[in-house]
Amino acid sequence: MTAEKADAPNEQAVPRVPGPSAIDITPDNDGGVLKEIIKEGSGFDTPASGSKVSVHYVGTLTDGTKFDSSRDRGKPFEFNLGKGSVIKAWDLGVATMKRGEVAVFHCKPEYAYGASGSPPTIPPNATLVFEVEVIDWTGEDLSIKKDGGITRYQINKGEGNITPNDGAMVEVKLIGKYDGRVFEEREVTFHLGEGSEYGICEGLERALEKFKKGEKSRIVIKSKYAFKAEGKSEFNIPPNADIEYEVEMKNFEKAKESWSLDSDEKLEQARLFKEKGTNYFKAEKYNLAIKMYKKVASFTEFDTGFENENEKERKSLLLSSHLNLALCYLKLSENVEARDHCDKALEIEPKSEKGLFRRGQANLGMGEPERAKIDFEAVLQLEPNNKAAASHIIICNKKIKEQRGREKKIYANMFEKFAQRDREKEEEWRRNQPDVMKTLGEWGKDERDREMTDFERENPNILMLDSTGDEFKNM
Repeated sequence: MTAEKADAPNEQAVPRVPGPSAIDITPDNDGGVLKEIIKEGSGFDTPASGSKVSVHYVGTLTDGTKFDSSRDRGKPFEFNLGKGSVIKAWDLGVATMKRGEVAVFHCKPEYAYGASGSPPTIPPNATLVFEVEVIDWTGEDLSIKKDGGITRYQINKGEGNITPNDGAMVEVKLIGKYDGRVFEEREVTFHLGEGSEYGICEGLERALEKFKKGEKSRIVIKSKYAFKAEGKSEFNIPPNADIEYEVEMKNFEKAKESWSLDSDEKLEQARLFKEKGTNYFKAEKYNLAIKMYKKVASFTEFDTGFENENEKERKSLLLSSHLNLALCYLKLSENVEARDHCDKALEIEPKSEKGLFRRGQANLGMGEPERAKIDFEAVLQLEPNNKAAASHIIICNKKIKEQRGREKKIYANMFEKFAQRDREKEEEWRRNQPDVMKTLGEWGKDERDREMTDFERENPNILMLDSTGDEFKNM
């Protein structure tokens, strides 16, 4: 909705005043927005905050002067409800409407364009009248990529504006449905970010990050954010199935942020997350372990406020977090990330055997045996009896030999192709050269005009010089 002047000329202006059926829909009942239903909508649903709503509207002043109309433009207007992208009256009014409903809203200045108006079409302190038709709406897209994979339809918006952060302890009540059938109903308490350990799918956990305390919403989750291609046999859910949850955020307690802690508290949190990460690693839950080790790094990456023994422990925890992250990524065959964390570990401790060895493994996994060999040789310099490093050098040498053999064949084939191309070009050049003897004859034209000498008759195969003795006439 804009304050642009409508494209079509105004019909005869008819003053607009609220009718007897107009009701006050403002939270404080201050008369700022009065609603009259012109046509009832269908169903029971109304759009929730965050929904993308499609409407047609006609905006007029109270004297009937039209200043804007989507109908004149022939295109519905779309906006995100409850996000402040339109005037307050619209966020309030459209939230009360059903699909297909047509209503008229009488909007006082404080719920419209206020004391300044919107020149040149809307004067200061103007009361506005909007006729609005709700065509349709979709829920709020909560997916990071905005691909429609996680959609929220609010039932109860909850309290305040605070939402849980990563690591927050959340207490939720949930009802999961597939194809209209309830497949689970329970209450669960867990740390946000560790939901998979409690059977919480990716899409649901992502949605909970946006919930307020007391909020109740319906979450529609596409298969790639739910149980993916594997499905969930426990719940009799087939592969690639879309599901939905009705979720209530009963309570949550935000996790402590690093900036709010002193050095002792940061170390305490880092120790706790390191222990959690190690437990997840032992259980081969590498993605969860990665989350925990990243937490360790977040509490120890900056040295501000650490002194003496605390500083030593901070560096030790930070070093171990990067080494452990590298190991987790190696387990997942994510070699680029593994090498990055090895580099960070080696910035802290250049002679870290684990850092060098794991970087060598990452380089080997990325098909770079020469770089890997350098790392494994560095390990042997620090620990000559390291059998693992020695065996990996043998592997590197084999890979390097194979690689060079392949390169040799590639270059040999390349050079042979170039040589063959040169031979073909030379042969083509020769074919295109004129046959001098056939073209010009045995003698030049002026030589043929004179009579042959006795010598020429006796020696027909000998070419004769011209009169100057400088060149052959027939060349």
